Amino acid sequence: MWHVECDTMQENTRKNNLDRSGKMHIPDDPGRRGVVGVAVRDGRFLVIRRSKRVVAPGMYCFPGGGIEGRETEPEALVREFREEIGADALPVRRIWQSVTAWQVELAWWHVRLPGDTVFRPNTAEVEAIEWLSLEEIQNLPNLLPSNHEFLTAISEGKVDVDVGWVEM
Repeated sequence: MWHVECDTMQENTRKNNLDRSGKMHIPDDPGRRGVVGVAVRDGRFLVIRRSKRVVAPGMYCFPGGGIEGRETEPEALVREFREEIGADALPVRRIWQSVTAWQVELAWWHVRLPGDTVFRPNTAEVEAIEWLSLEEIQNLPNLLPSNHEFLTAISEGKVDVDVGWVEM
């Protein structure tokens, strides 16, 4: 695991993402699009724990981020994996789509990583990188809410990360 210390500026950033009741503030910016990469190795999923410097500090999620300019979804995935965890991802296929509480349209992609991948996390964005089972991820108390629906769909057999959507 990789960890980062939280300084005063980071702590202020974290506090600014919370409303007066202490709940996470959800920016009102409809129309944003993002990508999420789902990598599976030996039945375990690649997840990251967000640093204390970003929105939703300390939360676990799948790697990914916003689509910039005229990027395609696969181009954004490749860029985000390089920026967040220093890894070369190969987007395989889109396997799910959702809209977050932040009104971000997410495209979920199955990605492959080279077998010899050595992660080089960007500590400004990522505090930890882990390979976890589906059950371990579902039991994380600090999992981003947008990830729960996806995990439920996998559990219910609606998504197969090896082949994509399963028609029901």
